[in-house]
Amino acid sequence: MLPEVAVILLNWNGWHDTVECLESLFQINYPSFQVILVDNNSQDNSLDQIRSYCKGELTVKSKFFQYTSLNKPVDLFEFDEEELNDPEFSDSSTEIIGKIKDSPSKCSLVLIKNSTNYGFAKGNNIGIRFALDVLEAPYTLLLNNDTVVDKEFLRELVNVAKSDDKIALVGSKIYYYDFQGKTDEIWCVGGKIDLNQYPGHYAVLEDVDIDSYQGATLDVDWVSGAAMLIKSGKIPFHYLNEEFFFGCEDADLALKLHQQGFKAITALNSIVWHKIGSSRKKGKIINTTLSEIKTSLKFIKTHKKGYNRHLPIYYMQIVYFYLSAFFNRVF
Repeated sequence: MLPEVAVILLNWNGWHDTVECLESLFQINYPSFQVILVDNNSQDNSLDQIRSYCKGELTVKSKFFQYTSLNKPVDLFEFDEEELNDPEFSDSSTEIIGKIKDSPSKCSLVLIKNSTNYGFAKGNNIGIRFALDVLEAPYTLLLNNDTVVDKEFLRELVNVAKSDDKIALVGSKIYYYDFQGKTDEIWCVGGKIDLNQYPGHYAVLEDVDIDSYQGATLDVDWVSGAAMLIKSGKIPFHYLNEEFFFGCEDADLALKLHQQGFKAITALNSIVWHKIGSSRKKGKIINTTLSEIKTSLKFIKTHKKGYNRHLPIYYMQIVYFYLSAFFNRVF
């Protein structure tokens, strides 16, 4: 019997992406999963659009699947953030779990409505806490709302996670949703951590030729939070570091687990397509760039001794990093 997985999506003013992701999820070949959608106080009518989707009133178009009405209506269970924080909520959680798991519909959705935009880390942590404390799911999966998943992606992730007790995190092979009209261009298969070089972590694609790689799994230092399965069992860390508002949370979690003897693995047969940068496009470029620099330096500072002594070197690396990126785009 395959274990229950709690799939956590975070939505902030992105219902178009979210309903496409939900529809792809509700068509996967995995018998036991529960979707938790955490909304970070969206102001774009997301909640009403998601409710319409669940009722079967909103048709989803995608180049990756055919929309079906056979999995509608989706049973919707809504909770306010304040409701979950009520001390009396835990007393009624058994009844709530029963209603969710005994849903007559094949598909159900838990919708948690936050009162503010908490960012990626805290927003996902609210979903993780519900998955662990209320659903008691043995696995949680963080999945970006601007993704579309292959029908076998979750089964492949779980199979790899079950293969070794020391595996704490499993990531998917993530393709660009659209790369100059192509859907088979790899974006990420995890990465390596190097605290001596800004930004402290880099994509393993710089070291490995995946096209010629023969293995089904790949040992990495971190896997992308865009599609990251977390084993909920006997591992010391389950939550993202909320000091990181957006960025480096995945590498931070992986590094802390690695220091405790646990591994991060990429399951190369688990396929996800990602609309890269959807969240970043909602902010101004200069603000986004400054935020990325600040976050990357915080990541390095958190884990590297003697950070302040090497700070001038990091600043020089930052200049080189962004100049290289600029000239690569232009030329």
